[in-house]
Amino acid sequence: MINTPPASISKYHHGDLRSQLIEATTELMKQGGVGAVSLRKIAEKAGVSRTAPYHHFSDKNDLLAAVAEQGFSTLTNQLREAIENQSLSLLQRLEQSIQGYIRFAVENSTQYDLMFGSELWRVKPSERLQRTAKDSFRQYAGLIASFAEQGLLSNGEDPLRLAQLMWAALHGLVKLTHDGIFVRTEDLEEISRYAVSKLTQMMYGIIY
Repeated sequence: MINTPPASISKYHHGDLRSQLIEATTELMKQGGVGAVSLRKIAEKAGVSRTAPYHHFSDKNDLLAAVAEQGFSTLTNQLREAIENQSLSLLQRLEQSIQGYIRFAVENSTQYDLMFGSELWRVKPSERLQRTAKDSFRQYAGLIASFAEQGLLSNGEDPLRLAQLMWAALHGLVKLTHDGIFVRTEDLEEISRYAVSKLTQMMYGIIY
């Protein structure tokens, strides 16, 4: 009889162990937070030897950085999909971007907290993580810049500073929710719609 190796080990031999370990880490974080993560536990969850993760990650922080990078990449792709939807007006794209950001943060709360948390940023993060994180903001900042390019921002309004301000406000709303202060997703959605309506006051001639 030929013994068939577990799927996880088969994937490892095909070079897919890295993504499998990231997925296992994300799932373990959902159950017990960042504190529940160790390379030993992740190896057990993935069904590989305890030494296998070290082929891809030097230590726990390296693994957590990869989980954060994956989260930023997912968020960037979601933002890009909304921003590049030419069938929508700029304001509709902005609203969809904001709603998508909030949904991602709510549905992936533990990963989101890791992405923006001090565990990875209190010491100098890798260039790869910094670049991946900045890519998300660049999507959002680029959309605000489009308003300026079309003459839709009030005179003197700095699109970069406006993008930074709105991003900070979004992050604050998400953190208030994660901390249990805003407990209803509906509240976040209503507040985000209000934020978009306030933005229109800085613009000219916008028609949905």
